[in-house]
Order: sequence, then structure tokens, then C-alpha cells
Amino acid sequence: MKKSLIVIFLVIFTLLLSGCWSKRELSDLAIVSALGIDKVNDGYSISVQIINAGEMSENKSSGSQSPVTTYHATGQSVFEAIRKLTASSPRRAYFTHMQLVVFGEEFASEGIAEALDFLARDQAIRSDFNFVVAYNSTAKDILNVLTPIEKLPAKKILNSALASQDAWGSTRFVDTEDLISELGDDDKSTVLSAIELVGDKELGKRPDNVERIETSAVLHFTGLGVFKKDKLIGYLTESESIYYNFLMNNIKSTIINTSCPNEGSITTEIGRSKTTIQGEFEQGIPKINVKIDVEQNVAEVKCAIDLSKEKTLKMIDKKTANFIKENIEKTINTIKDNYQVDILNFGEVLHKENHKAWDTIKDDWSTMFPELEVNVDVNVKTTGTATLVNSIEKE
Repeated sequence: MKKSLIVIFLVIFTLLLSGCWSKRELSDLAIVSALGIDKVNDGYSISVQIINAGEMSENKSSGSQSPVTTYHATGQSVFEAIRKLTASSPRRAYFTHMQLVVFGEEFASEGIAEALDFLARDQAIRSDFNFVVAYNSTAKDILNVLTPIEKLPAKKILNSALASQDAWGSTRFVDTEDLISELGDDDKSTVLSAIELVGDKELGKRPDNVERIETSAVLHFTGLGVFKKDKLIGYLTESESIYYNFLMNNIKSTIINTSCPNEGSITTEIGRSKTTIQGEFEQGIPKINVKIDVEQNVAEVKCAIDLSKEKTLKMIDKKTANFIKENIEKTINTIKDNYQVDILNFGEVLHKENHKAWDTIKDDWSTMFPELEVNVDVNVKTTGTATLVNSIEKE
């Protein structure tokens, strides 16, 4: 009896190990690198950028085909449109390796909630991709552009966003979990990096767009799209986006240009920035205090100054601090006056500071936010001047 049970157990165990019942061969799949969503009439138009694996391999590439192919479909829902792709794509779309979702401007203006709900629920889609919004364009046009140097356009977009985030400070990465969290409550809002198609969109589709020294169409990050709840309501400029990221403690590095005492200019590189935001209530009236500590290096000098002198460095520190403070205050005023949405999370700061006082004003926060008093204090310290302490005077 024991031997019979052992034999039965081994047979069952062997069957379980014989393979994966749900496996899919790579040759049967269309690997999606990016998804674009646009609004059409009363439905949705989706675009999927499919990787041409043969052209992505340097050893096997024929050079005669595009490294990616974009397929399009429409439907009453995003899910329906994706299923309808099977009518045109030779293989079923596989989203596990998707890196990017692009929202068309018109679609984003009408609301992204339904699409976001689908992307969060579908078990075949991972949540570690990033979102961008198409500035003055459709997602379809953005995903149709072939890019030089980086064969995979979706990867090019992500690399550009990362480079800008690290060295310039005008972009922001947001994945599915973050976006759902930021839009989860009625009074929530958010920002997404905005990408612009510069040049001829028709020429951008052609293979020779990547064969020219100067391409006919390029993709360029142009600031941040502002969302009220789930709807796009406008944009921060590239400059405003940098100072928004100062406020959000997202600056890793950026460049500041200020004027010299007499004529010329000084360029400094921000190497470290730390932002602390505190809230307080005075007789029930909320107030925000922002403190930013910055370290910088002198990168370029176009005037006659002596960097070996302490008073020169203090002058540069003061000019940079005043410049950052002025631009941060302008950005705050733009957000309060033009958009009237708390994308700076000041409400959360006040809630953490005094939840009882916050409970008395939270229902009126949307009308109180534009009138909120915000005090900004910026401290700058120059820690490096390179090896040249005196600038080179022009003849």
C-alpha cells in the first residue's frame, strides 16, 4: 500500500514539473515597449510600439526595417481597443516589458482615471513603467517618431527624462502606484513630465529621420503638465518646472545664471539642494515656511572678479540665493493664481503639523490655497571654484 501511494505521488509530482501550462513562446508575442492613449469621438485610440527583435540585435539586424513598429486600434474602452489590436498585429501584444505610457493632450484634458484604472487592474501589465503627457500633440504622433542613437524610442524618452532629472531638474518620474496615490483623493492633484514633438511629424516617421546629421523631428521635454484631480489643466514652463522640483526636494543638479556686479554673468552648478517645508497655524490661519539649503560650484565666469576672496564668494552666494528665491516665489504664485491646485502638497504638510486645525479648514482648502502665505528662505554656499580663481579678462 505504501509503495502504491509513493508511486501515485511521484506521478503527480512529475506531471506538475513537466512544464508551465500558461507559457508563451517568444516568437508568438509582440513585445510592447510603449503605449499611447488618445481620445477619439466617444471612444479611445490606442497606439502600441512593438519591438522588432531582429532589428534590435546588432549581429542580426538587416538595417532595412525599423527597430519598432507602431500599431493602432480604437474602442469604447482602452481594454477593448487593446483587444482589437489582434486584428492588425501579427502577434498578441505582450505588455510585461512596457516602459512608458504616453497620454495624448486632448485625452489627458478630459480625464485619465478610466485608463489608469485599467492599467492598475490588468495582471498582465506591471506597474514599474512611467507616464508622460504629449504637449500640444497626440500620443500617436509621439510614438511614431523614430529616434537616432537610441534605436528604441521609448528607451530614448526615458533616458532623456532621467538625464534631465539628474542634470537639469525639469522632469519628474511617476509610476503607476505613485500616480494612483496622488490622484486617490478628491482634493488631490499631480504633475507629469510633458514631451513635445519638434519638427515635421510626417518626416519623423521615416527611417531617414535617424540617418541625417540633423533630424527632421525630435522629441523634447518641455516642462510639467499640471493635473487637477485626473484632468490636465495646463503646463509649467521648463523654468517653472525646475523651481517646482526645488520645492519638492527633487533637485539633484542644475545650472543657475546670475549677473556680475558690473557687467557679464556667472554660471554656477548646483551640486546639492535640501528643502524643508513646515506648516503652522496662527489663530486658525495656515502658513507655510520653506527653507532651502544649496551647495554650488562656480562653473563659468564672464566678468573680472577674484574668486580667491571671501567677499567675492559671499557675493556669488547672495546672488544665487536671491535668484532662486525670486524664481521659486514666481512659480508658487503661478501655481496659486493660474491653476489653484495644491500640486506642492502644502495641505499634507499642514495636516501633519496640526491635524485638528487642518480638519477645520480642509473643506475650504481649494479656496484658501490661492491666498496661502508662503515664506521662502534660501541659503547658498559655494564649495568649489575649480582651479582658476581669477577670471580671464577680454582684451
